Amino acid sequence: MTEVIARGLEGVNVTATKLCRIDGQKGELIYAGYNIFDLAEHSTFEETAFLLWNLRLPTKAELEQLKADLRRERPLSDLNSRVQREIVGKIRPMRALEISVIIAGALDPKSSDLSQEQLKKTAALLTARMPTVLANFHRLRQGLEPVPPRDDLGHAANFLWMLKGEEPNELEARVFDVAMILHAEHEMNASTFSALVTASTLSDMYSAIASAIGTLKGPLHGGANEAVYRTLEAIGTEENIPAYVDDLLARGERVMGIGHRVYKTTDPRAIILEQLGHKLAETSPDRKYFDLSLKLRDYLAKKLEGKPLYPNVDFFSASVYKMLGIPSDLYTPIFAMSRIAGWTAHLLEQYADNRLVRPNALYEGADLRPYVPLEQR
Repeated sequence: MTEVIARGLEGVNVTATKLCRIDGQKGELIYAGYNIFDLAEHSTFEETAFLLWNLRLPTKAELEQLKADLRRERPLSDLNSRVQREIVGKIRPMRALEISVIIAGALDPKSSDLSQEQLKKTAALLTARMPTVLANFHRLRQGLEPVPPRDDLGHAANFLWMLKGEEPNELEARVFDVAMILHAEHEMNASTFSALVTASTLSDMYSAIASAIGTLKGPLHGGANEAVYRTLEAIGTEENIPAYVDDLLARGERVMGIGHRVYKTTDPRAIILEQLGHKLAETSPDRKYFDLSLKLRDYLAKKLEGKPLYPNVDFFSASVYKMLGIPSDLYTPIFAMSRIAGWTAHLLEQYADNRLVRPNALYEGADLRPYVPLEQR
């Protein structure tokens, strides 16, 4: 009897969750019972984080308390600030984010407290700190001093303020807020699974999140949005689209941002981002890449007609972030900055009903062989 190997664990249910449901055939994404289109229209990132951590929407008082908790945790520790100045210019942003999470864990005397109450506090701390880490890192590498967080700005708006030193307008803040909601959770993806494997050993939440960041860093996972930007940059103008795409497909390579492991139709998050992109493009001096994305999408629709390959969330993330003035090497770290809500929510589930993740591997090596002493070889 031949044993079945599910390479990449495709189609294998590794756990049960109440956090997220995806219907790849319908193009449906649900967070804890709420459709992503409703959350994108009505919710905020802070409210969505509360939803994922508590499986319900907050009351007004609960939401205000969470916002206050996040504001309190925004500033970095002195150690994290000093380390950032040492590493800037030597490493990429994702590595800086990973290091900062490890430092935060090292300084937290309650990091080993795996009670649900303490884990939610850790989740809020990490959610609040990540924007500050990335904004400070970007400022320092430009030779500029970090911009302190502002208590009068929401989570999304405050990040743009710290990043650029300019207060975003209402549309920019809302677009980025929705973009973070769209990236907050996506069921059992590679980085979430990585976090759960680490947590299943009863290691702390900080270590589990560092594992997730390391996994997201790979170009087959979180790096796709930056790859989309590089594609757009390489194409340059609409006239170059046919030759570029035809050459890419002839070499058997994929167009980044097109197709998804789960969705067999257009990613609902891509639909929302495209709508937001149109609004931003009305006034943005950087609309070139968004217009190019639309033309590229249309050409691919004709070229790949009949194939289940459609835009995913990364396809429009690149041009939307460009119009928001965000440098391309921060696209993946921003993915992490958003997904921290979902990662920590899955960890809350894991710690509440833990079982060590310990799969098997089918041995295909040599049969039993006699050991030959070194002098006889």
